[in-house]
Amino acid sequence: MDVMGDKATLLDTGRFVQPSDRDETGEGEAVDEARTRLAAQAGDVEATSVLGAMLLRRGDLDGAEPLLRAATAEGDRAAANNLGVLLYQRGYADEAAGWWRIAAVAGSAAAAHALGRFHRERGDEPAAEYWLRQSAEQGHALGAYALADLLEHRGDTAAEQWMRSAAERGHREAAYRLARALDRRAPHEDEYGDGNGIGEYGDGNGIGDGHGAGDREGIPDGVRYGERVGGGSRAGDGSGDGGAADSGAGSPSGGSAASAPGNEAEQWYRQAAARGHQRAALQLGAILEKRGELKEAGRWYLTSAKDGEARAACALGFLLRDAGDTESAAVWWLRAAQDGDGNAANALGALHAERGETQTAERWYRAAMDAGDVNGAYNLGLLCAEQARTAQAEQWYRRAAYAGHREAANALAVLLLQGGDATGAEPWFSKAAEAGSVDAAFNLGILFAGRGEEAVALPWYERAAAAGHTEAALQVGIARLRDGDEREAERHLRCAAGGGSAEAAYRLASVLDARRPPTPAHELGEQVHEKTECEEWYERAASQGHRRAQVRVGMLSAARGDVVEAARWYREAAEAGSRNGAFNLGLLLVREGSEPEAAVWWARAADAGHGRAALRLALVYARRGELAEGQRWADRAVSLGPAEVSERAARLRDALRQELTA
Repeated sequence: MDVMGDKATLLDTGRFVQPSDRDETGEGEAVDEARTRLAAQAGDVEATSVLGAMLLRRGDLDGAEPLLRAATAEGDRAAANNLGVLLYQRGYADEAAGWWRIAAVAGSAAAAHALGRFHRERGDEPAAEYWLRQSAEQGHALGAYALADLLEHRGDTAAEQWMRSAAERGHREAAYRLARALDRRAPHEDEYGDGNGIGEYGDGNGIGDGHGAGDREGIPDGVRYGERVGGGSRAGDGSGDGGAADSGAGSPSGGSAASAPGNEAEQWYRQAAARGHQRAALQLGAILEKRGELKEAGRWYLTSAKDGEARAACALGFLLRDAGDTESAAVWWLRAAQDGDGNAANALGALHAERGETQTAERWYRAAMDAGDVNGAYNLGLLCAEQARTAQAEQWYRRAAYAGHREAANALAVLLLQGGDATGAEPWFSKAAEAGSVDAAFNLGILFAGRGEEAVALPWYERAAAAGHTEAALQVGIARLRDGDEREAERHLRCAAGGGSAEAAYRLASVLDARRPPTPAHELGEQVHEKTECEEWYERAASQGHRRAQVRVGMLSAARGDVVEAARWYREAAEAGSRNGAFNLGLLLVREGSEPEAAVWWARAADAGHGRAALRLALVYARRGELAEGQRWADRAVSLGPAEVSERAARLRDALRQELTA
């Protein structure tokens, strides 16, 4: 056989130039093929090779083989490469390798790539590396990609260089994998990580040696990609691994805009996505969503979802739900769930649960569980618990907890504790807390504190507080106050108050109030009342319905002379059941000349156990001449106290008794 030279293709020479106005019915291709066939019949070797490649691409192996063999016999290296592809498809791998070797020795990068993959399939990695390197060094994108994949399997740092080379030449899978490598190096964890290693053959692009058949026709696709979204659904649906629900797909994370590796990763994701890579489009959408660019994120999710990526359909559903379009969200979740996405099935379950369609919700939660998503079992437990099906709720919580679902472990422990089984609850709280459940750490603190083991409870409260648990921070603050560590107490109380705890705001205000210097006097003798930080915290607690804070704000308002504001806060506290609020409101009303209404509030306070209110009522009835009623309230004041009230009430009672018996 003649040495196979580096011939130009027919299309490159312009001898068979394709018409620019080719119609979409295939008529132009038919004309091209007819012209090529005529040239081949006239003995043109390159036309014979091109015609064989056309038939090979079409799947007409019987028609292509004699043409490719004829062109190969005349020294056409592209024909030798494509003859190898044809023989590989027929199942003659060893014979195919022989033709690939001939073409590769003659300088065909595509044949070297195919030969390298053949050797890798046979387990001969040294030979595979040799031929793949030959292909890659000639600038063949697939050769560079396959070499990078081989080196990556070995942990060779040169893998990234060749992956980058393939990506720069337009290989979309290489661009995606390069982005993944850069992502792993960036200071964040991507939510859509690869589940399994990506196989050598990837998804490929069009290849070939100039004649269009392609050097990987007939070579199998290798490993499929089975990665799935970690976690559950997004919060608020009752379906996540972090409370009532929602994590995972819907709150996808991506590249960091602040980091150079993240920016470069995004560029490669964008390149791969633009070339139709489903998972790259999904990752790009996740990066953009995390950055708040929701419109563009939605476009990439939509692109990926239309190409069949279930996780993108699920993420698109969450974007639509957050935008208020739950009907469209449900359509995409349904599509993803039907493709086996457990996260989307969970989201559908939560949607139907919110609508009160519990049977449909349960069906989707079961579908999520069947898809391997442990959140499905957890959500079934939540659903059963809401319906008071305690035994079934425990069953599903246990299933999820044994599978490692930390919030299910916490929920199971709560269920056991409510049933009186504190001994059974403790290990599940511990397991959930050790796995990172903030609620479980707090609950464990409550459990130990309930037994009087404050020292054991405190570290769990501190762990939960460090993770931002408001009530845990309050408990740590109370413990530090009890220990006399006011500085640490204030720090934790500020955290809890800032997190919305009314009790923490009140206690913080009390700490600051105790430090407050005496109110300065005006130079003319009038006191100046400026609102201090402690008053602001009192007011925050009062506005959240904290009764003692409401009373305190009322007192501070009264001290400033703002009777209307004081009465408002006293009344709010009194109506909420505060006996001090009712007593102070009565005092204010008396000053305003409304003693009958004041008596009503004092009666409410006295009935709630307020001794001074009872004494005031006794005096009111005594002045009215209703001695028996006055004596009754005086008796009540004696029993309620405190000591000075009891003493005064006893003297009044004795005086009223003498008056009655006189």
